[in-house]
Amino acid sequence: MAANMFPFRDVWAAPDPVLEAGPVAYGPLPVPLVLDNGSFQVRAGWACPGQDPGPEPRLQFRAVCARGRGGARGGSGPQVGNALGSLEPLRWMLRSPFDRNVPVNLELQELLLDYSFQHLGVSSQGCVDPPIVLTEAVCNPLYSRQMMSELLFECYRIPKVAYGIDSLFSFYHNKPRKSMCSGLIISSGYQCTHILPILEGRLDAKNCKRINLGGSQTAGYLQRLLQLKYPGHLAAITLSRMEEILHEHSYIAEGYVEELHKWRCPDYYENNVHKMQLPFSSKLLGSTLTSEEKQERQQQQLRRLQELNARRREEKLQLDQERLDRLLYVQELLEDGQMDQFHKALIELNMDSPGELQSYIQKLSAAVEQAKQKILQAEVTLEVDVLEPSLEDVESLNDFDPLFSEETPGVEKPVTTVQPVFNLAAYHQLFVGTERIRAPEIIFQPSLIGEEQAGIAETLQYILDRYPKDIQEMLVQNVFLTGGNTMYPGMKARIEKELLEMRPFQSSFQVQLASNPVLDAWYGARDWALDHLDDNEVWITRKEYEEKGGEYLKEHCASNIYFPIRLPKQASRSSDAQASSKGSAAGRGGAGEQA
Repeated sequence: MAANMFPFRDVWAAPDPVLEAGPVAYGPLPVPLVLDNGSFQVRAGWACPGQDPGPEPRLQFRAVCARGRGGARGGSGPQVGNALGSLEPLRWMLRSPFDRNVPVNLELQELLLDYSFQHLGVSSQGCVDPPIVLTEAVCNPLYSRQMMSELLFECYRIPKVAYGIDSLFSFYHNKPRKSMCSGLIISSGYQCTHILPILEGRLDAKNCKRINLGGSQTAGYLQRLLQLKYPGHLAAITLSRMEEILHEHSYIAEGYVEELHKWRCPDYYENNVHKMQLPFSSKLLGSTLTSEEKQERQQQQLRRLQELNARRREEKLQLDQERLDRLLYVQELLEDGQMDQFHKALIELNMDSPGELQSYIQKLSAAVEQAKQKILQAEVTLEVDVLEPSLEDVESLNDFDPLFSEETPGVEKPVTTVQPVFNLAAYHQLFVGTERIRAPEIIFQPSLIGEEQAGIAETLQYILDRYPKDIQEMLVQNVFLTGGNTMYPGMKARIEKELLEMRPFQSSFQVQLASNPVLDAWYGARDWALDHLDDNEVWITRKEYEEKGGEYLKEHCASNIYFPIRLPKQASRSSDAQASSKGSAAGRGGAGEQA
């Protein structure tokens, strides 16, 4: 294969194993359970103390659910995460508990938590014993936190919980322990991008900004670009394959316009274009099939049609039998003399008289008996029907596959091989050129997809302008990049270039990329949980939840700022009446003085 040729891997997710039991307690303290509840992926694991707490979270799965096929007729229940395998066949059925990056659907969130607790080996009956560290969105709405706390305390009966921001946990993991440093966090995830100023180790919430663009919008934009470029492969250009291109073949241009000029050079294009090979079949239908092969395929189609007709007959027989049993039950009411119930049932069946009921029973009995005979006959003469198909089966087959219509299997036809006039492999290739930089560029230039938002550079400049010069200088000395959408090659160099253009002449700044932009949020939450195992000032207990409500939050170095709801006190009716009487008396006094 050529150097620039890449096949699509189309990876199927493997089902997660169910662990038998969780880790034991660490001395008198239980081991916390850490959940990074992201809109793209959920990462869950135990915060095990010790020298080697574990290389990575034990559970990682996509934060999506799909209802099992079959519904109320005995089908499987909802499928979650890696149990779905490939997402593309179920894309239209996928549902997420998130609106942007905020969980809003309690039922779907419960499915994700059930899946996490089950596969992590939480074996307690009726409750979840370990304390939980859970990530939440920046400036999370109080309603969302209230919903999550209600789910955890009321449904799972957990002892205590601590909430924190994923990007702050990542910042916490990549900085020295116990340090109260300041900086700017640029966190770009699946649904949105945040720029968070940190002052002396605490989040400055009033100056946080969000850009409603992330990996999801980038994949959608890349899909539209390639579908417009290759209209013959609309169905093959799926979101999963676009995410694969973004993760493995895209990069951020340090200078977008200059990079586009480079792509205009034929040599540069030939050396840097990535040719993505779509799956295809090199065998043309009907090109090399003999009459025996055609007859065999026709018989296979006939077998499938007969099986389908047999299933339809059995389903119809079952429905008719249930309806007949219902009618016979109503007839027994008449024979037993229960006239009130009989007339009531007759009205429900939309019938006028017992004679009409008897006539319907006779017709339905004959139909049921005839259906049973057909099913029995079909089972006995299955092989004969395959060799001598009925006219109905042949007509269905001709509609189903025109390849076998108007064919005479007894006449041998010469085998002719159709030589394709073009290279099939080349026809099924996607040439990904400037799309490698155009798709991820939208977080810097949202106008490329028609969004009236500021990009990362403009938002960064806007936040810095809200601080005095000395605070600005302190913040730019620690610019931290985290999140899965910052893993493009060239991301750090692009941020440095933007800072160089906006900062004063000969000023300094430092840009750091997280050691693992995807998993560092979970690592940081694990480190934080181990550092605060016995610190009651950061954990929300069940008693505090019952006293202060589900929206209550205890602040810490990686948390949101808590703004409690302050409702105006309503005056009682007696005080309102007294105030109105005093007002009327004052009005009468004023009128007397004027007179």
